[in-house]
Amino acid sequence: MNASCLTIKELTDAVGGGLTPRMVRHYHQLGLLPQAVRSPSNYRLYTKKDVLRLQRIVALKQQGFQLNHIRNILEVEPEADTTVNLMGQLQQQYRAVMQQISQLRQTASALEGLLGRDRHCQIIQAEVLAQLKLLDVETQAGLGGLENLWSGLDAEIHTHSEAFTESLQRLLPDLSHRSEIEQHLISQLVLACGDVSLVSFVKLSRDAIAASRGALSASCQIVVDTQTVSAALDQTRLSHLGCQIETLIDNPHITTATEAELAFWQHREWRSKLLQVNQGCVLVVGYAPSVLVEVCEAIANQKIQPALVIGMPIGFSHAPAAKRQLMQQGIPFITVEGTLGGGALAATALNALVESLIDKPDCHCYLKNIVDSAEC
Repeated sequence: MNASCLTIKELTDAVGGGLTPRMVRHYHQLGLLPQAVRSPSNYRLYTKKDVLRLQRIVALKQQGFQLNHIRNILEVEPEADTTVNLMGQLQQQYRAVMQQISQLRQTASALEGLLGRDRHCQIIQAEVLAQLKLLDVETQAGLGGLENLWSGLDAEIHTHSEAFTESLQRLLPDLSHRSEIEQHLISQLVLACGDVSLVSFVKLSRDAIAASRGALSASCQIVVDTQTVSAALDQTRLSHLGCQIETLIDNPHITTATEAELAFWQHREWRSKLLQVNQGCVLVVGYAPSVLVEVCEAIANQKIQPALVIGMPIGFSHAPAAKRQLMQQGIPFITVEGTLGGGALAATALNALVESLIDKPDCHCYLKNIVDSAEC
């Protein structure tokens, strides 16, 4: 046996990422990984080249690529025709995934229509569940019956206002491992966009809550990227805390991510303005990805020292990249991974922090995360 070769168990240990011998054998069958040479005892033997290829496969799989496209990505030659063909395949994959998301969204909406009902609707909710079991959808009358069931549920909305908190308790995933303030923050973000799936994309550093409460209690400066974000902030509570709001792109006519992104690139004075923010400020970016990129660069070069960055710009390539950069800066942050975001979410995040501070100034539930992190 070649001393430089690895057994399948040693291979999976070297690659990591949850890789198992069974998955390796599956990759052999799919042609993702070349067949291994065999030892005299018929054991599979792997080289450093195999380790590198498997690491690439695992990394691409973790990013969401399908196995058949991973094979194409790893084998594509840097020729124009091949690259164009691969991009077309990836575009097809994207459309298929979006169709699946649309179908799942319909399923989620149907479940939310039942589970999201408050106690005032529970009686009719039980009736609907009972009738769904007996529903005959093979006839036109059956389909009409289904519509009547939903109409019966919908009729209840005229009898009382919606109980958001009660609905969220039925729909949100288990958040018991998070502090009370984090739970409130996440709940407010979900309510701001109406999408419970947002929970899995919300990311905040362990010290984000503590940093926000310290800065806000010290009447810190609040710096936002556009006036649209500023208008969505809780001006009354911030004034009560003594916090002044500063807008980087100070133009009331700029109201969209597209306009904010272009304006920030065209006007150097707004970049210079960013470098003049107060130490210990809270930065809130809800629209322009380039603003968050510039923030990360300024932090990395020690030109600014914010207490917290709420980074939730919108975008399909720059925004996800800027958020990844933010999470690597080693400063307190709150963000929403991927393309999700917007001024309403960014403002909601800050408003939730401000509300928690004023309503529960002596709450220390969030400190457990910091202690656990230090002990680790």
